[in-house]
Amino acid sequence: MTEQLEARHVAPLPTSLWPEELQGVVRDMNGKPIHVHQLMANNPTLLNAWWNFRNHSVDGGTLGKRLGELVILRVSVHMQAWYEWGSHVDRGLRCGLTQQDILRVLDYNLDENWSNKDASLLRAVDELIVNHGLSPEVGQRISQHLSTAQIMDVIAIQGMYVILACMINTWGLALDNHVAKAIEGITDETSFKDAAAKFAKEKLVNLQVE
Repeated sequence: MTEQLEARHVAPLPTSLWPEELQGVVRDMNGKPIHVHQLMANNPTLLNAWWNFRNHSVDGGTLGKRLGELVILRVSVHMQAWYEWGSHVDRGLRCGLTQQDILRVLDYNLDENWSNKDASLLRAVDELIVNHGLSPEVGQRISQHLSTAQIMDVIAIQGMYVILACMINTWGLALDNHVAKAIEGITDETSFKDAAAKFAKEKLVNLQVE
């Protein structure tokens, strides 16, 4: 019981306490690893092993940053992970997504304003989260827009951010200060949680219909 209680209070580890083996991460982040990296630093071996995958995923892999951010934002809503959502609202705005694009990710039902490519991508993420794989129908639809390598990156990036969301939801993280300032007036934790709860209900209704 004591061990479980302590596990619930894992906090981000200040870089002053990081071991030498993590100095490559510190350098990559220009001396300022963000809160989620500081949380993972409690397991240095894991953070080091994960880092190359992180760098690939945060750049969108073969998808490019814009489509990669759509994948991450959709995962964040499914997982109801505020830190992940807020962080990638900031990143999404910096890689070509509009504020309107980002807020429409919060709707489970995809409207006509999405391009066929974007809509196919978002629905593929939905199916990966719910069914843990792509059905022939969804796979055929997305393959009209993406290569095999790109579809693999959709699967991989959603998986990586599911992992991070599980950590975030287990231990909780405050937004990094620079992110909080960048998204002020665009989104906030309360409105996100309300939208994510509505999203979950819409998803459930659609699953029951199917």
